[in-house]
Amino acid sequence: MSFINSVVYWFFKKRITQIEYFKANPVEVQQELLKRLLRTAKDTEWGKKYDFDSIDSYRSFADRLPIQDYDDIKLYVERLIAGENNILWPEETHWFAKSSGTTSDKSKFIPVTASALEDCHYKAGKDVLSIFCHNNPDTSLFTGKGLIMGGSHTVSEINNQAYFGDLSAILLQNTPFWIDFLRTPDVSLALIEDWEEKLEKIARATITENVTSISGVPSWNLILLKRVLEITGKNNVMEVWPNFELFIHGGVSFVPYRKQFEQVVSSDSMVYLETYNASEGFFGIQDLPDSPELLLMLDYGIFYEFIHMDEIGQPNPTVIPLQDVQTDTNYAMIISTNAGLWRYMIGDTVRFTSLSPHRILISGRTKNFINAFGEEIVVDNTDKALDKACEATGAIINEYTAAPVFMDGEESASHEYIIEFEAIPNNMQSFIQTLDQELKNLNSDYEAKRSHDLMLHLPKVVTAPKGTFFHWLKSQGKIGGQNKVPRLFNGRKYVDELIPFIQHNPGGNTGK
Repeated sequence: MSFINSVVYWFFKKRITQIEYFKANPVEVQQELLKRLLRTAKDTEWGKKYDFDSIDSYRSFADRLPIQDYDDIKLYVERLIAGENNILWPEETHWFAKSSGTTSDKSKFIPVTASALEDCHYKAGKDVLSIFCHNNPDTSLFTGKGLIMGGSHTVSEINNQAYFGDLSAILLQNTPFWIDFLRTPDVSLALIEDWEEKLEKIARATITENVTSISGVPSWNLILLKRVLEITGKNNVMEVWPNFELFIHGGVSFVPYRKQFEQVVSSDSMVYLETYNASEGFFGIQDLPDSPELLLMLDYGIFYEFIHMDEIGQPNPTVIPLQDVQTDTNYAMIISTNAGLWRYMIGDTVRFTSLSPHRILISGRTKNFINAFGEEIVVDNTDKALDKACEATGAIINEYTAAPVFMDGEESASHEYIIEFEAIPNNMQSFIQTLDQELKNLNSDYEAKRSHDLMLHLPKVVTAPKGTFFHWLKSQGKIGGQNKVPRLFNGRKYVDELIPFIQHNPGGNTGK
């Protein structure tokens, strides 16, 4: 082990001990955290409104505070942006993470407090490295630099002391100066607002660096790596960065992208490490090298509650704390945080794979599913089924989205997939049949609806030319940063928007 790795290993060892503690004592850690959150915020406007000072148990907390989404807190956030303080959390709030909006707003602006930066996001960044080093003691990660392709931020027009942008940009802007020696490119390049200009400049600026790791959303980083290969004329990223050993990814499932990464990064020692972070907080880290499960991080200033997916949208859903969850059940996640989000539904669904310790898989979004006919298909189902279909037919998928096909005259009910292939299946009918069978294997509700073709018929696949999803996202002003393709939708909004891009792009196939 090198000297620098020995120093880093010593620094991270203490944190591993703390992680082991909350793994062994999840209920106690979460209960103490809730008390601390309430105690800290008791004199805020929100704390006085709900009398945080007299809340003495989880039950009184749950009975008193309502479940909320962004529309419920929007007016409070607007006041924070305008410069008011001590509303949701007792700290001045200057930063707001901009993310995709609700039905009534183009964008959401999530408060990012100093506590959330330090005790959640930056702590999580250190934990990712702690866990990686713990699992890979002979790493040479710190002999080079980490490549981070952030988003962009701009000054709010309401108050010149309020800033908003992608969470990644906020984190880059606020990191200590010494981090600059460990990362590439320069912040001025990482925060360029025009994404295509940013990609080109980052690719050219980093090809001469000793890059040992990359962090970010898989789709956009894959485009960056391909551009690096185009510029250098190389076939393998390892020829450009021979010490490259770690890709820290999150934001979307890595399953559809793994084969493409393995094509451009040909290395048996490459480590792909998944994280679960969002504008609202950092929630999970892949701590087992050979498993996709994520360890739920319980000491980041986030108190967790859950709603069974079947009760989402009901007037009075049953909300449970961490100690009452069960495995193999899809839950919507509710959080109360050190950014002043109280019983906030973030829109993700998770499934617990283990309760000791608590490990999860991200199964989808509360609005990112197909249940038009009672089939209850979630993203986790389609990602796995498509992966099997690719394996069976030699296909590789760049991007996809899916929607229901509703019964209309002679049109039978089914699911329609728009898929942009990197490599076309050697037999499309076999691809569709494998997809269908794997969905049946994974989801009993889908299997029942497909029985004898009585309700649902075989899925349909529309082949989209390469670049279709990029041009569609660009037309929406959603390229780069944390923007991503919506995998599933219970209506036809996204599919109907994409069809014209396929029809006007040679090579497209909109046949059923």
